[in-house]
Parts: sequence; structure tokens; C-alpha cells
Amino acid sequence: DTMGILIDYGYIDSILLKASVVHDCIEDIPNFNPQQIVNIDSDGQQVLELVMEVTKKEGQKKNDFLRSIIENGSERAKILKCADRISNMISLGFVTDPAFIERYCDETEFFIFPIALEVDYTMYHELINLVITRRKYLEDSGYILKKKESSQK
Repeated sequence: DTMGILIDYGYIDSILLKASVVHDCIEDIPNFNPQQIVNIDSDGQQVLELVMEVTKKEGQKKNDFLRSIIENGSERAKILKCADRISNMISLGFVTDPAFIERYCDETEFFIFPIALEVDYTMYHELINLVITRRKYLEDSGYILKKKESSQK
């Protein structure tokens, strides 16, 4: 999980860690009231601000959202986005749709690598290795070969 990854990387910032626990609530829970985050404790307002920074706005394209983090994101938002992506890349082992895995790897290379390179070189290195192993899986499964063959027809 994202919090575990942050702790593994030595992050002990309470706002960052709290945001890592609740950041998916707004996107994943229908009718979630963000005010609930504010009311958690004295860090609540800052936690909510960070959560909102890493939450895609309704109707916003994912690429535009990720580009806005690259261009305007706070350091905390960038660190949280990288840790979350590491967590999600690890979970890709349970995803069987190769097209999704390929798209997620492409997105990671294009948008998350630059963020990680800026904020945490060790996370950057782990993300590279995760992309390499996921792409190897796609190759070993025959997906890449099938895709090439179908594009040549």
C-alpha cells in the first residue's frame, strides 16, 4: 500500500502519510464528503489540500491531470503520486488485460518518471524496474508479438 511504500522510503511527514491513507476516498467512494478529512485532526485541512492536489478533477483528462502535477504540484503531491504509482504498478500483477498494462507502463514512463526523477531518485529507479518487468511480462505472454502481427495486416 502507498503508506507502506512511503515509510519504506523513509518519509515520516504526518500530512503525507495521512493523505496516503485517505487519498483514494474522493475518487472511489460515491458521495464522499471531503469535510470528513478536515475533521480528522489538526492536520486535516492540510491533508485535504494534499489529497485534492493528487485527485483528478471530474471531467479532467488523465494526461492533463498528470501534466499539472509535473508543472505545478507541490513536493508532497509529487512524492505521494510516485509512491501511489509504485503501489499500483506492483498490483498490476493481478491485472490480466495486457492493453491496460501497456497503457499504464506508457503513462508511467511519460508522466511519472519525470516526477520521480525530480523528487526521489530511488523511487525513480524502482519505477524503472517495475516498468521493465511489466513490459517483459507483456513480451513473454506473446501480447507484443500479436500486436505487431495485427498491425502489419
